[in-house]
Amino acid sequence: MKKIEAIIQPFKLEEVKEALKAIDINGMTISEVRGHGRQKGHVEVYRGREYQVDLIPKVKLELVIAGARCEEVVQAILRAARTGKIGDGKIFIYDLGDAIRIRNAERGGAAL
Repeated sequence: MKKIEAIIQPFKLEEVKEALKAIDINGMTISEVRGHGRQKGHVEVYRGREYQVDLIPKVKLELVIAGARCEEVVQAILRAARTGKIGDGKIFIYDLGDAIRIRNAERGGAAL
């Protein structure tokens, strides 16, 4: 099993969800997060004063999938989330030791 975390632009969320639904990936957790990488924020003006916005709003998707589907899922996220501009985000992939469904104690792949 693999856990995939993807940090993407908020306006790309619906497109990514549709791309995942198209390959029959339905379970995911979505969080609104803030951060920056190379983008390092930007300057905005409010009431005539400039201020630095250094934590950019992003969306974090978390999915746990069978290891065999990892590359398919990553490619779907890449296609849907990419704009080609700085700040598109990152994808992190982790090996997962176990998963347990709380309702009936199923473990491993059966819990997905």
